[in-house]
Amino acid sequence: MSVIRNDALLTDLYQLSMVQGYLEQGMEETAVFEFFVRKLPPGRSFLVAAGLAQVIEYLRTLSFSGEALAWLESTGRFSSRLLDYLQNFSFTGDVHAMAEGTVFFADEPILRVTAPMPQAQLVESRLINLLHFQTLVATKAVRCVLAAPGKLLVDFGMRRAHGREAALLAARASYIAGFAGTSTVSAAAAFGIPVYGTMAHSFIQSHDDECQAFEHFARAQPGNVVLLIDTYDTERAAGKVVALAPRLAAAGIAIKAVRLDSGDLAMHARKVRRILDAGGCAEVRIFVSGNLDEHELRGLLEQGAPIDGFGIGTRLTTSADAPYLDCAYKLQEYAGRPRRKKSEGKATWPGRKQVFRRYDAHGRLAGDVLTLEDDDTPGRPLIEPVMRQGEALPGRPDLEAVREHTREELGRLPAPMHALEGGPAVVAEVSPALKSLVAEMESAPATFG
Repeated sequence: MSVIRNDALLTDLYQLSMVQGYLEQGMEETAVFEFFVRKLPPGRSFLVAAGLAQVIEYLRTLSFSGEALAWLESTGRFSSRLLDYLQNFSFTGDVHAMAEGTVFFADEPILRVTAPMPQAQLVESRLINLLHFQTLVATKAVRCVLAAPGKLLVDFGMRRAHGREAALLAARASYIAGFAGTSTVSAAAAFGIPVYGTMAHSFIQSHDDECQAFEHFARAQPGNVVLLIDTYDTERAAGKVVALAPRLAAAGIAIKAVRLDSGDLAMHARKVRRILDAGGCAEVRIFVSGNLDEHELRGLLEQGAPIDGFGIGTRLTTSADAPYLDCAYKLQEYAGRPRRKKSEGKATWPGRKQVFRRYDAHGRLAGDVLTLEDDDTPGRPLIEPVMRQGEALPGRPDLEAVREHTREELGRLPAPMHALEGGPAVVAEVSPALKSLVAEMESAPATFG
């Protein structure tokens, strides 16, 4: 299930202005746009594609309500021709894309839209908005997965996400990446993501006695007893958990875990583990949170901290160290002719493109080739059809399948690319066919515009 509020006015003004210009000039022939990232952020050796499901839903359902049309008319900016066009608008184009969860690199298109020019132009801003954010968060989450293999990772980021939709889509993107679940209830309801939760310090503080707070919470949530033990004195609280465990066990209630949220987490985890083990609570796990990211996870595990799981919040949902991608959605063909932007530092490769991936004898990623769609190139083609004439093609993968695909993609990465500091990034080889097209356009610029 996708959760997208399909507000057709969620776009940039210039999209509507350009569409009006196209209509007035009769420019409604087929256009081809591609979404790609120009360069990887510092510290990233790859990105993970995400957000395609929401793009498909947006395109499939995009329409302008009477209220939206009335508002547009009230601005006095737009012609009756544009308003009539939008009144009956529906997306009728084709979409090709990399599967969600696919590892990709700079200059590689992860989505291609082929549609009449006004349609392809109109959807630009929202497509960038949807693909950019989830790709950003999925990549950040994958780095956490690589830093803490085998550990329970949970999205804790809703409260500091940049709005409602960001919280929901961050939960989805991190689950694709390999997180076990989210604390965001709405995301669990919307996407079927497992939901996790513990307790806040306010629950402890509202009681006069910490042990009483633990017991009250355990009896209120007997199937999910995770006790927050750092409100006052962490190690003393661990002792209280040990004392409480037999009484709860007599009532059929097991303490699942304790949570640490402050201080020297490695030091406290070691002390708490000793207290729990000595008190006969070896089965109680230790879960930690508190401004964590992939670097903090790696540091804690390198210290040998006996931590079983991590709640990752603010730095995940904001992708704190790399909060944006230098991404673009650019025209590559119009009216059957290739188009190329030549702006300094922002030149594009023209035409409808495909990415072919090659693997070594061990099944590890060996390199990519960027070429034209119809070029016969060895390797696995990564861009596939996902929509035809405005309708989603059948057989789209569900969230669990996307999650499995991401896991497989990570398994194919060479070990050096797991490095958090940014291992050797793949630079796609540009095919002779694509270079030849550019040379042809350069020799006859008037022909290609």
